[in-house]
Amino acid sequence: MAPAPQRLTRRAEFLRVAAKGKRAPVHGLVLQALARDDAMPARLGFTVTKKVGNAVIRNRTRRRLKEAARLLLREQPVTGVDLVVIGRDATRGRAFTALVDDLRRALNKVGALARPDAAR
Repeated sequence: MAPAPQRLTRRAEFLRVAAKGKRAPVHGLVLQALARDDAMPARLGFTVTKKVGNAVIRNRTRRRLKEAARLLLREQPVTGVDLVVIGRDATRGRAFTALVDDLRRALNKVGALARPDAAR
């Protein structure tokens, strides 16, 4: 069983990824990624703005994003990168399978997913 991904918790970490990282907007979310100089598992941060709704809706949206990331990263581990997943208004009503596909597409856009042939 893979270890739980590390978390980005401090505002400075989020701001560093936003300022220096790559950005991949897709329909259901926005992904920001900043490469690190190590081979440690990806560190993740999640945020949802107040534009999405009240606290209950934002927390539900954040939980959906966390679960999508958990399932995807268990299937395809990512290393050496800090990721910030930003929930949009469209995230709220998006089908869960589409949300997972959005995250996979965003990870491909920023080059964070390892190619299947590179793991061999």
